[in-house]
Amino acid sequence: MKRSSQLAYGLVLTATAGYVDALGFVRLGGLYTSFMSGNTTQFSVALGHGEWRHAILPCLLVGMFLIGSVLGSGLSLVVPARWATPVVLTFEALAVLGALSLGIATPDLGLAALFMALAMGAQNAVLVQVQGFRAGTTFVTGALFSLGQKIALALTGRGPRYGWVGDGAVWLALLCGALGGAVAYGSFGLLALILPAAVTSAFAVSAALHSALRPVEKTA
Repeated sequence: MKRSSQLAYGLVLTATAGYVDALGFVRLGGLYTSFMSGNTTQFSVALGHGEWRHAILPCLLVGMFLIGSVLGSGLSLVVPARWATPVVLTFEALAVLGALSLGIATPDLGLAALFMALAMGAQNAVLVQVQGFRAGTTFVTGALFSLGQKIALALTGRGPRYGWVGDGAVWLALLCGALGGAVAYGSFGLLALILPAAVTSAFAVSAALHSALRPVEKTA
């Protein structure tokens, strides 16, 4: 896969994460489906105030995200390397569809969100690394710090003048995705999950075709 294709692929996945996170945030009234630092803080504050009932959902979201990361990473390890990306993306798409199905079938706010967190945990097993910056993850705190660091390097002449652009694009992708998720949920409710399910499904098919058409590397 060419560098430009890798970059576009990773940025769209990052935007998808922002979209799902904003959708979950609005639906749950302040909890997240991919930003686990926020959920961990919410969990800790609830415990500190003795609000045990309010501690349950953020704890479950963190747990499901962790399970998703274990399953996504496990799948990428046990299948042949060339098929890791399409397999993990297929799992993510199925998890998003599971969230949509549960959300339609039951009015419970938490069940759909748990599957959204599962999907986001799995997505982090599909990492796109392009010349020093990483896209495709569901969190950008590291990218934001790297952006500031590279701007400082550029301003002092100790780094590439435009070395910060990649990390800036990753942050902007999450921002735009989150904006889209908030607007879409306001208009369509949980049916807005159709878009990330379609995106991850299309990427899974594209990655599978790329893997199938790529010549098999001969081992010595």
